[in-house]
Amino acid sequence: MVEGAAENTVEGLSHLTFVVRDLDRMERILVAVLGARKVFDSGDATFSLSRERFYLAGGVWIAAMEGEPLPSRTYNHVAFKIAEADYERCRARIAALGLDFREGRARVAGEGRSIYFHDHDNHLFELHTGTLAERLARYAQGR
Repeated sequence: MVEGAAENTVEGLSHLTFVVRDLDRMERILVAVLGARKVFDSGDATFSLSRERFYLAGGVWIAAMEGEPLPSRTYNHVAFKIAEADYERCRARIAALGLDFREGRARVAGEGRSIYFHDHDNHLFELHTGTLAERLARYAQGR
């Protein structure tokens, strides 16, 4: 443990926020790919920095706020867990939206499969079939 670090300070994930140029376009991605459900729309009101919408996807609160997109793409990303049985269906939904995607990166066998895709504002998403426990067990075996 790092000296001075507090134990158990974080209780869990609160929410994810994505700044996007077009709230409707982001909503199509969140609903079609992640199965998100919209729970709030600020309309023309501004409660925070800009117009915003809130969604729930797999119990995760996702906020989409209107603003300028990221200037470029990076490997910084958010990964959502999916079942192996849903892999092809998710891939087809991403393709149907015309999003730029690729399947996985070079992996060692046994750590799950991934689909990576960028939204229109340079955010990178990953849909992953594995778990941390599976990955750690596989890495413990070495290359």
